[in-house]
Amino acid sequence: MTRGLGALARGLLRGGYAVASAVLLVVHLVLFVPGLGLGIIFLLPWPMAQLRRITNLVRRSCGDIPTPYRDRPGPPEREADGRYRHDRRLYRTPFWPRQYRYLNWVLGDAATWRDTGWMLLNPVVGGVLGAGPAALVVGGLAVATEAGQRAVYWIPVGLALIALGVVVAPAALRAHDSWTRRMLGPRAEVGSLKAWLGSRFFTLLRLAALGGMTVVTVGLAVLSAAVLALFAVGVVGAVPENAALTRRVTAIRRRLAEQWSGVPIQTPYRPEPALPDRRPDGLYAVGAHLYKSSGWTRFFQRLDWIWHDPATWRDLLWTVTDPFVGGALVLASAGAVGYGLIEVAIPALLRLARAEDPPALAFLADRPALALVAGVVLVVAGALAAPAALHWHGRWSAVLLAPTARARLSMRVEQLTESRADATSAQAAELRRIERDLHDGAQGRLVAVGLALGAIEALIDTDPAAARRLVADARESTARALAELRDLVRGVRPPVLAERGLVEAIRALALDSPVPATVAGALAGRAPEPVESAVYFAVSEALVNAAKHAAASTVAIAFTHAGGVLTAVVEDDGRGGADPAVGSGLRGMRHRLSAFDGTVRVVSPAGGPTTVTLEVPCALFSPKTSTSSGRDSSNS
Repeated sequence: MTRGLGALARGLLRGGYAVASAVLLVVHLVLFVPGLGLGIIFLLPWPMAQLRRITNLVRRSCGDIPTPYRDRPGPPEREADGRYRHDRRLYRTPFWPRQYRYLNWVLGDAATWRDTGWMLLNPVVGGVLGAGPAALVVGGLAVATEAGQRAVYWIPVGLALIALGVVVAPAALRAHDSWTRRMLGPRAEVGSLKAWLGSRFFTLLRLAALGGMTVVTVGLAVLSAAVLALFAVGVVGAVPENAALTRRVTAIRRRLAEQWSGVPIQTPYRPEPALPDRRPDGLYAVGAHLYKSSGWTRFFQRLDWIWHDPATWRDLLWTVTDPFVGGALVLASAGAVGYGLIEVAIPALLRLARAEDPPALAFLADRPALALVAGVVLVVAGALAAPAALHWHGRWSAVLLAPTARARLSMRVEQLTESRADATSAQAAELRRIERDLHDGAQGRLVAVGLALGAIEALIDTDPAAARRLVADARESTARALAELRDLVRGVRPPVLAERGLVEAIRALALDSPVPATVAGALAGRAPEPVESAVYFAVSEALVNAAKHAAASTVAIAFTHAGGVLTAVVEDDGRGGADPAVGSGLRGMRHRLSAFDGTVRVVSPAGGPTTVTLEVPCALFSPKTSTSSGRDSSNS
């Protein structure tokens, strides 16, 4: 009895959490809709971060559930020039970098979205499991009191309800805490059905978010039309700023197309030209026009650059057409789910339950059972179509936001020119290193040996003991010179790489790593020697970064070869925050692989993990041929 009453009291507390989550849901909707629909993105993370206070309280009272959140990022650091950096942009104050870090910390954490799912479902599930037994007891007391005044035979019914509430309270409390642990605890392995439902739920959320962003696209189209109208009457100052705003929005859509739809979209814009040098008369030339000040020169240069870039007009065309094409894809899936649930299924259920003043049905008003079936069909069809709709939404964005064939050819020429320059610079730097090592090491020792031999020749008849000492010193110098030459050869191409191939060489490298590292995967053959060397040293650099900068405790390395592309993935559990634009090691990897048309992708959110993916197009040769060639090169 005491146990049941205690469970009733704790269940009432859980019921209070259900009421709190319902209130939080309303607050989130009030802030989320304008934040997403109007582009005021900084309204989004604040209520979700405040929700963590409630969920942490729920975790403590429901069995000390571990907190699954990532650590909050620190404040932005001032650069050497006094500005603050976020991504690839500099700011004069730390406000915007701090806001962007806060936004990524909250919205980029999977635990945030599990909290959101709990907030959506807990008013029903948590409310029934928490306050349900207490409701039975209260209902039983009401029935017994009413029966004592009118019909005595209802008293046993009231007492039975009270007893049922007390008996089921402990089981309901355990079920509530188990449900809360599943929703708010650290992520655990889920079954295939749960994984399927979860993936459909998040896909629908992404489609709904894209639908909200369509409102921003409509606003951009209207703003662009106004800017072009002003341009027609001679007001040109707003054109560059409007184009920059549009490019920021389209950059977000390209990133979401790759992350959500699996459709990578390259940036199609021409590179911004540098400020021209002054002419001998002190003026700047932009096309056929001359300007005195660098400010006006820069303005008209940017205007000319934006106006003559075909990608600018494709962005404008996208802002006009995306509300129709992209909006239709969203309505075909997320819209069908929302319409079928809110306008059809729920009103039909309320009519079947004989609720007072039920909402109007969109159709089949006189047949709620058929309307319920139609609503369920719409919800299921929309959920099933969600992945395809999300993928085709990304494909549609790529039609106008991706570079054209001519632009890709131009970008390819620029990329090859840059990679050739990188390869030439890397080769020159490698030759300088070899020359320096030979000059400072082996060459100096061999010169010393030559001098020692001359002294020995002079002393061998007059002082044999001194000559023998010089012979011993010369022998030691030649041994050291030979060791330095071997080290130099290993720096050019390690013998283990030449003898055993890339994967085994990396396994040998992992054994010497200060961070425990595992190597998985196998290659069906040998890659070309230059490619093997480039990937070997790139993975070596990634291991050094994991130990030196990321403070990682484990590193996992995996190799695959598919579709003519050799892929190496290096993942560590360190602190994250790696940026290829800042780290010289990551830039060195890109320069090293770009000579072979390879790419380096770095995913390193604050708090980790860091994943470095190296991809190099190449064919594999048979192990026998590759090994023999490698042995020959080693012997030579």
